[in-house]
Amino acid sequence: MKCHFTAMLTTLLLAGAASAQQAPAPAAPPAPQPFAAGTPLGVTADGKYAPMSSNVKVFGAIVSAESCSYDPGRNLIIAVNRGGTQKEAPNDGFVSLINHDGSVNTARWIGVNRNGLVLNQPFGSDVHGGKLYLADSDGDTADGAKRVSVIRMFDMKTGAPAGEIASPDVAWFNDIAVAADGAIYASQTGTPDGATPWRIYKVTPDGKTAVFVEGAPLSRPNGVAIDNDGNIVVVNIGDDAVLTFSPAGKLIGTEHAAQPGNDGLVIKPDGTKYVSSVVNGGVSRIRPGKPAELIASGIPSAASMCLDVQANQLVIPMNPNNALAFVKLD
Repeated sequence: MKCHFTAMLTTLLLAGAASAQQAPAPAAPPAPQPFAAGTPLGVTADGKYAPMSSNVKVFGAIVSAESCSYDPGRNLIIAVNRGGTQKEAPNDGFVSLINHDGSVNTARWIGVNRNGLVLNQPFGSDVHGGKLYLADSDGDTADGAKRVSVIRMFDMKTGAPAGEIASPDVAWFNDIAVAADGAIYASQTGTPDGATPWRIYKVTPDGKTAVFVEGAPLSRPNGVAIDNDGNIVVVNIGDDAVLTFSPAGKLIGTEHAAQPGNDGLVIKPDGTKYVSSVVNGGVSRIRPGKPAELIASGIPSAASMCLDVQANQLVIPMNPNNALAFVKLD
């Protein structure tokens, strides 16, 4: 019996060894594919692109958009979509190009595929020096990974990734504005109780991050913009203040919006400021030296808006509503 068992065991071991030798080698991982930008809506057949006819209008392509910017080369609106959260769908952010009437030009200009692309949860945006700057972050995934702020840049001609700057000591930036010298000013909105501080950061082009302004008169700072004199303008969620700081960080002016709870900020060449309230849904106009006027209201979750220069209108993402609002200016 023992000899019979030994023979059986030997046979099984030999068979297993032979099977292991015959098992195919694991497939080599696929080669990285080149980044590709999306094209305007149309039909591609047999390698030929046929644009959509002008009598067709398509609306949509917005998923939890937090901010927008203006593309001066294409004269289109850049809608920055967060997509799903990092816990739901990591690396799900994308960028759409929108026409002046709100119809879709390119559903996914950045994000038509993920070849070489990381865009997780983009918030604020700005265009400077031929690049689109997005306030993104890594981590905050279902496995508990730490959230870390990353400003990602993309080439305005090709849409391809064009560099990134991580700020390891900051979880995430809300809004950003890029100054003429390439310095990035970014808001850390913080918590209502101040446990996470209320700050504006300055990120230099060589990747150094430092606190620019902290504490009062900041009150949960959100929107950031650069005015015509190169000063840094900030709006608060915590009150109605519109604060102007010099590049040295000195407060040099305080104005007040018609409503508190503000997010979006646009500054026109004549110095007129427009402020959107993400809490109260209104848009304030502040002309130089004059009190604020409420020029639009009832816009839910009016987030970080932009100026559509060619159409002379404000474009306002309404993030949880997956839509954009348009306000024509006089």
